Amino acid sequence: MNKVTLQIPVSQTLRDQATLSATKLGFSSLQESIRLFMTQLATKEITISFTPKTRQLSPAAIKRYNKMIASIETGETKTYKADSVNELMHHLTK
Repeated sequence: MNKVTLQIPVSQTLRDQATLSATKLGFSSLQESIRLFMTQLATKEITISFTPKTRQLSPAAIKRYNKMIASIETGETKTYKADSVNELMHHLTK
């Protein structure tokens, strides 16, 4: 088997934390855990997904949106409901 060396620049702190985590998971080394990960990734035995962190509205934004919702609910702010795309487009272009 031909072998190549993969060099990935990372901070020493990241490397040390990952080494500690790999050891706690039972791997003999960080390299072993990376080889396993790459093997499973290459054979599509695992998939990776990234989920963005949900952000919370600021108190000022919550107050502003609550005021908008109240204004709509009381009829102070007029809204329009279209029953079709064509109706909406007609309303927007008149």
